Amino acid sequence: MTRRHLVFLSALAALAVFAAAVFLYQRHTLQHATVQASEQAGAMVRPHSPVIGPMAASVTIVEFFDPACEACKAFHPRVKGILAAFPRETRRVIRYTPFHREASVEAVMILEAARAQGKFEPVLEALLDGQRAWTGQGANASPRAWAIAQSAGLDVEEAHRYTAAGSVDKLLAQDVIDLKAIGVRATPTFFVNGKPLASADPDQLYKMVKSEVERFRK
Repeated sequence: MTRRHLVFLSALAALAVFAAAVFLYQRHTLQHATVQASEQAGAMVRPHSPVIGPMAASVTIVEFFDPACEACKAFHPRVKGILAAFPRETRRVIRYTPFHREASVEAVMILEAARAQGKFEPVLEALLDGQRAWTGQGANASPRAWAIAQSAGLDVEEAHRYTAAGSVDKLLAQDVIDLKAIGVRATPTFFVNGKPLASADPDQLYKMVKSEVERFRK
């Protein structure tokens, strides 16, 4: 066996060890997330959480969601597609995850004010469509976000009165407590009937939901 072959085989062995380590780490992470989700089942969905879809749906997709997150925006149409594929069996529960700080908090304020006016979904769509216009804009972020929401039908004066009452602050504080208890560290993070999505893969999310839907159809 030549030296070249020995080097190649050594490199191949090292790659195999690395791949095994990655697999074991991912499995351990998924198992840990599953245990945490089970232990914190009461923190997964709160009565105040926004729900899209039938309340009595057999399959609940909990999404830890940041309206200022680009990945959340990218996932959004795929999640909508899953709900459309199983309209009677699925519902989406949104938990606010303000990892982008001021921009996220302002957007949550807007979304909750929109929900109080029965305009949650159109305002959510508008904020995500115009996300680049109001994130990363410093002092201009807030007025731009409010302007986008207004264009989607939000009564801004009424919305400011609603957010000034403080109920949104309490809701957001509870969501932050829950995401820490569950161990959420990135957005979007999904759980399907309490089971964590193993990777940030919308196709895998679809498969998980489909499997749960079929399980309940039997």
